[in-house]
Amino acid sequence: MRDDVKKVAIIGVGMVGMSCAYAILNQRICDELLLVDIDKKRAAGEAADLNHGLPFAPGVMKIESGNYEDCCDADIVVITAGAPQKDASQTRRELLQDNVKVFRSVVEPVVKGGFSGIFLVATNPVDVMTYVTWKLSGFDPGRVIGSGTSLDSARLKFLMGAYFAVNPKNIHAYVIGEHGDSEFVPWSNAMVSVKPLEDIVSRDGDAVMADMEDIAVQVRNSAYEIIQAKRVTNYGIGMVLARLVQAILSGENSIFSVSAYLDGAYDNHGIYAGVPAVVNAGGVREILEMHLTAEEQEKFNRSCAILRKMVSETEL
Repeated sequence: MRDDVKKVAIIGVGMVGMSCAYAILNQRICDELLLVDIDKKRAAGEAADLNHGLPFAPGVMKIESGNYEDCCDADIVVITAGAPQKDASQTRRELLQDNVKVFRSVVEPVVKGGFSGIFLVATNPVDVMTYVTWKLSGFDPGRVIGSGTSLDSARLKFLMGAYFAVNPKNIHAYVIGEHGDSEFVPWSNAMVSVKPLEDIVSRDGDAVMADMEDIAVQVRNSAYEIIQAKRVTNYGIGMVLARLVQAILSGENSIFSVSAYLDGAYDNHGIYAGVPAVVNAGGVREILEMHLTAEEQEKFNRSCAILRKMVSETEL
């Protein structure tokens, strides 16, 4: 890594990888952008296409395609490579075995080539694939991050913002646990600006809470509905990844619900799960533990149990 140049490598130039690359270019988040894919011709074509937009970009950026070895001086390697979700009936969990094989062919040569930065994983099932990346890389767990429930939390804020007619940025609520069917919203910690959701429910009635539960279901089903409509979800996660890259490169100490390694947090150990965490140039600085109700803690434990079982199926 070079102190004067910020370099990001994206492995996988499918819809998610290129949505991330496009967002990074349009926000001028780094100085150098490297695209890597098993299909070298496509990676070269994507790099050329982005380069042709540079005259209209907010700043100068070096964009090229390359190999795993070219990641050696990158600050961040974003992994979006993997088997796509075939249709709305296929769960993230069913993608697991194929993606473990893909990651073996990616992570090991990147590390062998001398990469010593931060891994940022988006491939599903993302919590397990982040664990796989950690195991294959041998890195400190804080230097391996998954996009986790960041997109789910963004969907939650969008829908709650529409419901309460406020800017989604003023909604403070998170989806936690598995990025998948066992994810949930700890409503006891949700706030609309400075107003706890519990206070709003007390004032306006239980119907509000019923509507929030409906929103939680919409959040959980969003990916399946989008995939059914357009085969892939890419823009939202692309913007999430670009934002995380920016936070890491800038050392922001910003808080996101990422896949972070649990070593006692929320009374769980040895897995990655989506939880609010402080992200900076070193990766995950710390996990911020919310006070969960007994019911919420049980939901979180169940979600982590599912992740543990999936991890056991990787046979690493």
